[in-house]
Parts: sequence; C-alpha cells; structure tokens
Amino acid sequence: MVNLREKPFYLNDEQIKWVEETYASMTTLEKVQQLFFHMAVSRKEEDIKNLVEGFKQGGLRWQGGDAKANWMQNMTYQKYSKIPLLIAANCDDGGNGAASDGTFVATAAAAAASADEETAYQMGLVAGREASAIGCNWLFNPCADIYMNWRNTIVNTRAFGDNADRVIANIRAFIKGAHESNIACCCKHFPGDGVEERDQHLVLGVNDLSVEEWDNSFRKVYQTMIDEGLESIMVGHIALPEMSRKLRPDIKDEDIMPATLAPELLTDLLRGEMGFNGIVITDATHMGGFTNVMSRCDAVPMAIASGCDMFLFSNDTPEDIGYMMAGVEKGIITEERLSDAVHRILGLKARLNLFKKENVFMPEEGLSVIGCEEHKALCAKAADKCITLVKDTKNYLPINPAEKKRARLVYLFSKPNSRSWAGDPTLPVVVEELERAGFEVDVAPNFYSLEATPGLPPMAVMYQMIYKGQMEEFKKKYDVVFVVVNMKGYAQENNVRVAFSCGHSNEMPWYIPEVPTIGISLNYTNHLIDLPQIHTFINAYGPERACIRSAIEKICGKSEFKGTASETVFCNKWDTRL
Repeated sequence: MVNLREKPFYLNDEQIKWVEETYASMTTLEKVQQLFFHMAVSRKEEDIKNLVEGFKQGGLRWQGGDAKANWMQNMTYQKYSKIPLLIAANCDDGGNGAASDGTFVATAAAAAASADEETAYQMGLVAGREASAIGCNWLFNPCADIYMNWRNTIVNTRAFGDNADRVIANIRAFIKGAHESNIACCCKHFPGDGVEERDQHLVLGVNDLSVEEWDNSFRKVYQTMIDEGLESIMVGHIALPEMSRKLRPDIKDEDIMPATLAPELLTDLLRGEMGFNGIVITDATHMGGFTNVMSRCDAVPMAIASGCDMFLFSNDTPEDIGYMMAGVEKGIITEERLSDAVHRILGLKARLNLFKKENVFMPEEGLSVIGCEEHKALCAKAADKCITLVKDTKNYLPINPAEKKRARLVYLFSKPNSRSWAGDPTLPVVVEELERAGFEVDVAPNFYSLEATPGLPPMAVMYQMIYKGQMEEFKKKYDVVFVVVNMKGYAQENNVRVAFSCGHSNEMPWYIPEVPTIGISLNYTNHLIDLPQIHTFINAYGPERACIRSAIEKICGKSEFKGTASETVFCNKWDTRL
C-alpha cells in the first residue's frame, strides 16, 4: 500500500485528511470510475454534465481546440465533477499541445541537437505555463525514449537523443521548467521506445534489448528520474522479452505481454526493484499493441491488476467500466490493489492541491500567456541554436541570393487523407521565407494539386508529373534547387519514409549533378535514407515559420549552424555521408 507521505507525493496532514475522507465516501463503483482517464469528445455543457455525473472518471484529455474553447471545456468539466479531475495534455513541443494557438518551442530532437539543456527547459516552461492557463494539471511529458533505431518514426522527433545521458539531461531540464507551474509530469513510454521500427498504435511493440543493454540505457533514464522524484510514468504497449524471461524464467513466448499487462515489469521491476512510488498510467488502450494480445474483457482489469493505476481512454466507456467492475467482483483486481491505485490517484490530486478551488478554476485573464510574444521568441531562439547542417560535402554553402537568385522549390509532404484537402499550409510559408531572403521561387507541381485542377484530364496530370523536360533548359532556368521535406505519420503506417506524389515523379532529384541542391527536413531526422544523393542537407526540426526562417538565414550565411547531428541521421549507410 502506497505511503503518501513519501516521495513523490510528500503529502502533509491536510492533504492526507482530504485523501482519506474522499476515499471513505466513495462506493466501489466510484473507486473503479476513478481509474479511468477519458477522452473528451464534446464541448456542449449538457454533454459534459452527463458524462462527468454519469461516469465520475478520474481524469480526462482532449484533442484540438483553441485556448478559449479548451479553457471553457476544462472549467465546465471541473464544475460538474464531485472529485476534482486530473486534466492532461500532450505537450511534446511546448504549449501547442495544450491549445491550437499555443506556442511551439522546439521538438525534443531539436533540443538534443543543441549544446546545452536550455531548449528543453524552455519547452517545459512554456508547456507548463500554457497548459496550466487552460486548466491542465498534468503533462503527459516528457518523452523518456531513446532514439536508437533510425527506422523508428514514432519517437524520431519526440526523443531527446540517442543515448541515456543526453536524454536524462534534457528530460531533467524539461521537468524543471514545467514544475515552475503547478503541474505534474509523466515520463513515457516505459519500458522504452526507439529500439524497433513498429508503431504500438498498430502492433505490439518489442524492445528486444538484453537485460544488460536495457539496464545501461532505459533503466538508467527511469531510475534517475524516479530517484529525483518523478510523479508519474506512462507505460507503453511494449514488451521487454529478455527482462520478462529473467524475472519469470518459465514464461513462454505466447505469455510475454506488453508492459501494460505484465506484472513482472510493473510490480516486480518498476515498483519493486526500481522503487517507483508514483502513479502508473497506461498508454491509450485503443491502440493495437493493447487490443491485439487478449480479449478486452480480460485486458481491462488485467492492466490494473498488473500494476497500472489509471486506464487511458476507452473503446466504449460503459462497457470498459463494466469490464473493470467485473474484474473487481471476480477478484482479478483485489481490494488491496484497488485501494492502492485509488489512493495514488487521489494522492496526486492532493499533491496538486486540487481540493482547493484556486488550483482548479483558472481565471480567464490567464489565457493571455497563450502564444504570447515572450514565448514565441523562445521558438526563434531554439531554432537558431538547434538547426543542424548534417552535411555540405560539395561546399555549396553559403548561398548568396544576389548571385543564385532563381530557385526551384520541390516541396514533399504527407499525402492528403481527405478529398477536401486545400493544400499543405506550410508550403506558402516556405515560399514567403525564401522570397524574403531574396530568392525568386518557382514551385514544382505535385500530383495532388494538379489532380484538383478543374478541366485537367487524368492523363495530362500524370504526364505533367512524369515529364522532366530538357536538362539544359533546367540548368539555364535555375541557379539552385531546394528540396523541402515535411512528412510525418501518425498511426497509419509503421514507418514513414520520403514519398513522392506519384510514381516516376519529376519530384525525384534527377537534377542533382547539374544544379546545386539543398535538402531541408522540417520533421523527421532520417530522410537521408531516401535522399542520400543530396550533398547538402539540413535538419530544421519543425514546420514553424521561425524554424524555416532560421534555416534559410543560415543557408544564406547570415548566421552559423549551431546544432549537431547524431549518427542516426546517416541511417547506417555509407552513401548518406557523400
């Protein structure tokens, strides 16, 4: 049973009293309901009232919305909740995870590229300030994964580097910044992502490190943060086979479960050996890595029985609550385990003093911090420090727009997933910033925009995309080519690679031997695997105007490149270095 007076709760007498009185007032059903962390889907007051009063969940998260809408939503949820809610946001990059008009500061990959931890601190600082302003009290951050496998696109830009020490330094700085607001932090995704290339949204993840390798990497990260008072850990749908075999020598392959369902990893290892006393929450339980391994009626209570304290999201809320109650009634979740989990949940609420209204109901005037000029300036500062010149083997840089003015822009972006697609919003920003620097920009066509052109037959679209034209004419027309890649996937494919808008596309860099070509990634750091022939390549780490502007200024020699690249950017291929 948890001792709430110890790390990481450190509750005083007043806080303990609130926890115990609240727990004593709850029915078994209400205790079970506290285990659930729901996704908010409606902003209508009546819907919110019905959800909160009907299901009495312990916490919630949402997707999308600007600061004002999210603030009103969160205040309404708290208004109707008998017990104050834990309200969380995913703020990987700053405050933009809390609200659509929040501030992007930098990605974790960008922070890892800098010479110090200042960027990571500012990411946490802005995330804490802006999330708190709209009524959040919990960040599902920072990411404690280690980017070991260049093929992994799930944590590519979300991981603070490719080694444990770098990750520790940056997540420590992030947490320090976040804690300047009254907000809790959560490291994720235990036992560690970044080793393989598959996406736990789609399949069971497998961290196949040996026990020794894991001890020297992910364990080192988590143990350091646990020792320093980390409040919570999010568990991924990731198996750790070698550790499971060590802890359960007789375990069969078919019985090796994701950590969310593995008591040997949660109860024996995380709670026991590593001494973690805080809250353990599952990753989203509609993900394939959770749903594919056993029947949901068994998996729902098994997650809590195995050592998780909170259950993130539901397929169907009444059904999942029913599954959890059945697990209690059958003894799968013991009375002691239920009491322990609920005490931890209430303990975190008490630590945040959510039983005091001033820590729950945020004043509307506090929204002025969202996207403020002070925070926006931090994005520009981070971009200047972090943007990385990965290679310039032909010494094309710097490029003077007065001498090489005529620019061809090949913009590669993730394929549209809607027939109502109206164009990539970052493209015009890239054009504007190149023109601002003094370039004359000719944008190469793409299949999707041509296809949407009224009156253009399909064969004409295909021909225009395939036809490359005369090389000599191309050389006369352009002084420089910019290949800008803004591709990022989410729960659609296990691995996101550079793709062109159609087969045999003239977007392929066929002109590289003839015209100086500059590659810029606005997202993932591993694009050289598909564009190794580009001799000058830059990782800018974000599709924000500040990142784009800073990258172009550095290309033009107006400021120096300050970021450093890890070995993962070369993707274990010799030709990516040429």
